[in-house]
Amino acid sequence: MNLVPRTRLLLWVSFIVLPFALLGGVEPRVRLVSLLAIGGFLVLVAADALATRGRLSGISVQLPNVVRLSRNREAPVELRLRNEHQQPLTLRLGIVWPRGIDSSQEDAFVTLPEGSEWSRLSWPCCPRNRGNFRIETVRVEAASRLGFWAIRKSLPAAAELRVYPSLFRERNQLAALFLHRGSFGLHAQRQVGRGRDFEKLREYIPGDGFDEIHWKATAKRGQPVTKVFQIERTQEVYVVLDASRLSARDPAPKPGLALPGSAESPDSNTVLERFITAALVLGLAAEQQGDLFGVLAFSNQVDTFLRARNGQAHYSACRDALYTLQPREATPDYDEVCTFIRLRLRRRALILFLTSLDDPVLAESFVRNIDLIRRQHLVLVSMIQPPGVVPLFTNPNLATLNDLYQHLGGHLLWQKLRELEKVLQRRGIRFSLLKNERLSAELVSQYLGVKQRQLI
Repeated sequence: MNLVPRTRLLLWVSFIVLPFALLGGVEPRVRLVSLLAIGGFLVLVAADALATRGRLSGISVQLPNVVRLSRNREAPVELRLRNEHQQPLTLRLGIVWPRGIDSSQEDAFVTLPEGSEWSRLSWPCCPRNRGNFRIETVRVEAASRLGFWAIRKSLPAAAELRVYPSLFRERNQLAALFLHRGSFGLHAQRQVGRGRDFEKLREYIPGDGFDEIHWKATAKRGQPVTKVFQIERTQEVYVVLDASRLSARDPAPKPGLALPGSAESPDSNTVLERFITAALVLGLAAEQQGDLFGVLAFSNQVDTFLRARNGQAHYSACRDALYTLQPREATPDYDEVCTFIRLRLRRRALILFLTSLDDPVLAESFVRNIDLIRRQHLVLVSMIQPPGVVPLFTNPNLATLNDLYQHLGGHLLWQKLRELEKVLQRRGIRFSLLKNERLSAELVSQYLGVKQRQLI
């Protein structure tokens, strides 16, 4: 608790102390009057200071235990002020925000009414970083009765701020896709194939294929018996996120090497940020399709794993597991993650890898280890197109020789990724090099295409 002078005290000192001190020094006959005036003023100031000591007694603040926010979206945080003595009081408040949380309001003045123990106050804030933050202190200030002093006190607070990725922009971009693809909205499309889930046995009908005959039942009954399959309604979908050192890069293209017609994403700072956003959007799509959704995050080890389920509670669990995920200074271990998937996932599932394979050593490791799971599961691999990695002669905005050499280097890297795509295609794995701003939409489109063609 601190006691500090206010502007009113300084003004009264300049109006009383300084003139009377100057007058007493110049004119000895009024020296006693000057001393009495100065002394009386000082006594009044001291009495006001002593009376201010207990002015903030009984004042406390309460914040919600958990506040859920979205990155780069302003939202209010509610404070509850308790006034045990229920006396009228005007307070000046200030919240000690953690780094990464901005607020357009530096302080706030609130008047506590007489006869009321609790008061409410909404404080706007805008989180700039995803993750978990805590508010531990709220500063409070009250003026003395005469207004000469201000008493300040730090009140303890305990509030957890959970900042999740903002899906608002991605969901707006996917609105048309959700309404016109798959079984979303009123534009359902016919699914190709007869399905893989066994439903029942029936008598043989001329025209049934030999691969549809259940030979054991045929031998037991003494007459041909055919297997009937149904289209799978519930499938497992897993998103595997690479949280290694390469995911800490900025996915937005540099201004000098930006592709024509491309738009930078102002709220995407790292590749991992885009991976998490795309994973959560895909989880919403899987939830609407009735599939089971799970996530796996890895670096040099498996960091997070949630088995595929459905329901709002499970989606919230996936979101809580990913919102604190940060890039690690480690090289991705594809041997570890593929072995983990091989041992833990017994049922055939759609596995979407979100990783970066522009490093030749990492690409070779991925191709070597993906054989552990590619026969059992349907594997799709996607990566964000690195800045400047485009075919030759596609960027006309080359002004200097340095830009030309950078463009040539981007073409060589693009060519290596094309060769990697062919290598994975021969193994039955689809590799996609996606634009940063189209990552979520393309992943959902791939997923709906797999559903329509019954590839799982």
